[in-house]
Amino acid sequence: MIVAVVAVCVVLAVLAFFVPRISRHPERGTQRSLGAGARAGGKAPGILGRLLRKPFHSSSRAVGRSGSAGRRARGRMPF
Repeated sequence: MIVAVVAVCVVLAVLAFFVPRISRHPERGTQRSLGAGARAGGKAPGILGRLLRKPFHSSSRAVGRSGSAGRRARGRMPF
């Protein structure tokens, strides 16, 4: 799971750098699917629900950060 999230983050960062406008749709789709996993994991009772939800939530944040970092790097380029 960790390798898959890292791979998605790298792909989104590269996509956001080269085509910033088009990168938003895959980023939102990835965050939506991770959010669905977090909601499903959060339905478990008590502390178990929080433990099952946390990896999806942190992965969703990582996807958002990698996309925004790629777009920010593109904005800083001199050309």
